[in-house]
Amino acid sequence: MDGLWNPAADSGLRNELFGFTTYTLLAILGLLVMIFIVRLLTMRFAPTVLGTIIRSEAIKGKTVQDSDKALGTAVGVGLAYFLVTIMIDDMERTGSPILMPDLAVSFLPGILQFVVAIAVVVWAFRLVNIVHDVVMLFDTDDQMDGTEKTLISALQSVLRFVIIFVGAVFVADSMGFDLTSLIAGLGISGFALALAAKDSISNFFGAITVLLDRPFKVGDWISVGAAEGEVIEINLRTTLIRTSADTIITMPNANLVNTPVENWGKRRWRRWQTQLHLDINADGEAVDTFCERVLKAIEEHPKTLKEDASFCQVSMISATSLDVDLNLYWDVSGGVEERQERAKLIIQIKNIAEDLGIEFYDGRVRQQR
Repeated sequence: MDGLWNPAADSGLRNELFGFTTYTLLAILGLLVMIFIVRLLTMRFAPTVLGTIIRSEAIKGKTVQDSDKALGTAVGVGLAYFLVTIMIDDMERTGSPILMPDLAVSFLPGILQFVVAIAVVVWAFRLVNIVHDVVMLFDTDDQMDGTEKTLISALQSVLRFVIIFVGAVFVADSMGFDLTSLIAGLGISGFALALAAKDSISNFFGAITVLLDRPFKVGDWISVGAAEGEVIEINLRTTLIRTSADTIITMPNANLVNTPVENWGKRRWRRWQTQLHLDINADGEAVDTFCERVLKAIEEHPKTLKEDASFCQVSMISATSLDVDLNLYWDVSGGVEERQERAKLIIQIKNIAEDLGIEFYDGRVRQQR
């Protein structure tokens, strides 16, 4: 081993080329080969190790496979960085065969550290999706509800922010920035930065407020000012809302704190009010029977509630029609189910009217006559 690290003075390994000894160039070449081999080995075995931890097949097949290249690069280059620092330290030893020009000594470790930092950030960024599996570990019904979607979205946003911040620190260190002076400079100019980033800070605390107070969750249908739609994602800065026209509204979280939020997803029931226009020539007793049968149909319907507050009664008379007000409350889980049950009830009301010989008034038909 001593001969390896201390070749003879007249050995060709001590010949210089562009400020490097032949020994150093061979060592750097060996490091490159080592990076390639370590990267391949890491890419081969990392998915197996991570696969024992991650349950989701989708994440195993996509996130893990996409991230193994970045992890392999980080491990290989990180090991090379460690060995390069040993080589540079060995240059101070008397009789060391290691020789590099000052430019290489100054920049080579920084370049390697920069590559490691970028690779680790990319790897960590792609593994953020594992939050989904971690949350589902504590789920008992294997069904993801709105609360879990909200928690996953928030945790992923926080992790992405932390990864970017920590990665930026390592990248700045690899580029030779004095972090102590940088932090001190940030302290001096912190007030100015706070003013410049006041909107971002407001949005951040808005996100914290939404997560703590939970006025809504992912999947709820909300109204915020003129915006209305389904919450599809809650991030640190913004909340994404999909409208009924299938467009996306990007709502700053600060607006959610300062503006009243109407959450349609928290409704205990869904009220339906409408007015039926019966022909003025309809028999009065038939109309009374119609109202009684419609009200009974509402009370017996499996998807209605609040029977005491439901009604079907004549409210207005005109020269052309008898107006009947209809009021009921649906006990349904969503808009799709409500529309389905409402359609069934409307057909049932039509059949009752036909059975009693009652026609509905249509001003357009009258005008044509």
